[in-house]
Amino acid sequence: MPKTKFQNVVFTAIMAICMVYGMIVYNVALNTGGVHAETFVLALHELYIMAPVAFVLEFFVVDGLAHKLAFTFMRPDDRPQFISYAISFCICCVMCPVMSLIATVLFKEQPSFAVWVQTWGMNLPCALLWQLCCCGPFVRLVFRTLFRQK
Repeated sequence: MPKTKFQNVVFTAIMAICMVYGMIVYNVALNTGGVHAETFVLALHELYIMAPVAFVLEFFVVDGLAHKLAFTFMRPDDRPQFISYAISFCICCVMCPVMSLIATVLFKEQPSFAVWVQTWGMNLPCALLWQLCCCGPFVRLVFRTLFRQK
């Protein structure tokens, strides 16, 4: 896990890009009736908007909040792996409604409270699974590879 501010910036950037791209692919697939070859290309059109938003939100607001929330039910002497899972869970639980709101306002034809709630409800299970099972482990592997401890 990141030990310096620079490492935290790199980790957050990689995580934001990976999470946002995965969630955009999911939402494009929902909107187009399934995953097709062009789904992955269409997702790139929203990535340049949503990834910087996610990075700024996570780096400056959500990361600190998620750590505080995670340590309401975790102890510092718990296994580091479980602490990472708890923090990832808390980040998803905070980022998902906020990013769903932003996506609803920017990309839905008729944004409303109901559309936002539906978007959030459909995104949260996918975001948790994507984060805990795929994106999180992948980004941590990339990060460990980039910043090998000597």
